[in-house]
Amino acid sequence: MNLKVAYIFLALSAVINFILAYLLLGKEWRPTTCGTRPQHIQKTGHSIQNDHSPVFADLTPGEMVQVVRYLRESLGVPLVDASHANPSDNCIYYISMQLPTKAEVLRFLDRGGVRPPRQALAAIFFGNQPMPNVTEYLVGPLPKPTYHRDITVLKYGRKLPYYRRLILRNEYNQIDAFLQSREFPKAPNFMSQVFDYNGTNLASLNVAPRGFQSGDRKTWILHFQNVPGFYVHPVGLEVLVDHSSLNISQWKVLKVFYNGQYFEGMVQLESEFKQGHVKVDKVKKAPPDGGYSSLKPRVPHQNLGPLQYEPRGPRYSIRSNQVVFQAWSFAFGMDVNTGPRLFDIRFKGKRIAYELSLQEASAIYGSNSPGGMSTRYLDASYSIGKFAFSLVPGVDCPYLATYLDSYYLIESFVPEKRENSICIFEENSEIPVRRHYNKMYYGGLAGSVLVFRTISTVENYDYIWDFIFHQNGAVEVKVQATGYISSSFFFGDGTEFGSRVEEHTLGTMHNHALHF
Repeated sequence: MNLKVAYIFLALSAVINFILAYLLLGKEWRPTTCGTRPQHIQKTGHSIQNDHSPVFADLTPGEMVQVVRYLRESLGVPLVDASHANPSDNCIYYISMQLPTKAEVLRFLDRGGVRPPRQALAAIFFGNQPMPNVTEYLVGPLPKPTYHRDITVLKYGRKLPYYRRLILRNEYNQIDAFLQSREFPKAPNFMSQVFDYNGTNLASLNVAPRGFQSGDRKTWILHFQNVPGFYVHPVGLEVLVDHSSLNISQWKVLKVFYNGQYFEGMVQLESEFKQGHVKVDKVKKAPPDGGYSSLKPRVPHQNLGPLQYEPRGPRYSIRSNQVVFQAWSFAFGMDVNTGPRLFDIRFKGKRIAYELSLQEASAIYGSNSPGGMSTRYLDASYSIGKFAFSLVPGVDCPYLATYLDSYYLIESFVPEKRENSICIFEENSEIPVRRHYNKMYYGGLAGSVLVFRTISTVENYDYIWDFIFHQNGAVEVKVQATGYISSSFFFGDGTEFGSRVEEHTLGTMHNHALHF
């Protein structure tokens, strides 16, 4: 009899545990990798009427492949994969969705007009031409293109000279190889005795702009210890490289700067060093993990912090590239250059914004070193959307967020997938939307918001982009910067230009400006 009671007790316990889990996790729960939720629509009871959001949808990988195939067959010139292109080659820089004009879309959305044709925008670097240039084409209609139209003059008012092209990743690699193979060997004693240089222990960072007049392509290359978080381990060596020639063998060093002193090149630096005329401030070798720049925890692991849960599953729905949440609806996308963008934002069915999108993020620096003092970053030129990497559940976004992928095609013939690079979640704001209390009665409304988030790691900075939808009809745009600061080598009057954050590291003063 006791054994039978025990079996009954165990069975009841199992049933109770299952019911509790069912109520806590919601009906839509299912096991997924790394806590991510499947990307298909979540059943919340919301219906999406007249969903025209695909007119704003990003290119699919299949469409990107079709555009590449069409361009390679139709331009009449050889195209080299940009990932290993030389400056003297023709290559596809990027391909992205070309949004129809607002007038076309509104005719389609609001007045029953014809759906605008779906087209791609392709930026081509023509280096292997009698007159090298940058050309932008409209390619369509998708998914099977049959035409390409040169819109460069229409868009910019003139043909684009080749020196205006953005720098390919391969060109950065070629600059590093140029310094390592041709320039650093000109100062063997300096490089060995000051940096213990072995060919791999220095990391580089390029700064922009690349000159101060039209036609310049001259870049300051800053050097750091090659450890995790190298951005805060400067060694004091900055080299100005002229890489304007399409013939790499004709590149040259214009200036060298070390610890407050300018030199005409590596040969002069070596000569002055051997004569004892160079003031050396040797940096202590950083540990392999970077030491103070390491991302390893500084304190023992703590108990798990508070978590969110959805008692009855998510209260928002996602279909294709449209989100519906209570009175809200909007379409979303990710541009390879400018990052996250939202369209056709409606509250209670009324459009309150046609487009809400990031356009540019700039950072203006000051320093007493040439690289730092001339730095004017425009981050869209580094491709904000391209650097929206995978989000980590429980850190970057809640475990129960919905994680979505994005795709881009830049500096390649094939599209690349950024898995789980977008997250969407409802968040308890932990403050009532409204409330009132007196001795006779109480009334209150719990506050929650819907968050659309992506994070872009543009070199040293990680920008957290949030678009937040409140129950009262307000839309909030919030940006937070984390990651690493950009730094200069500390010398002389460095504290006039920032804060000394380590013995040889100056955290340079700077301003961020964001345009939406």
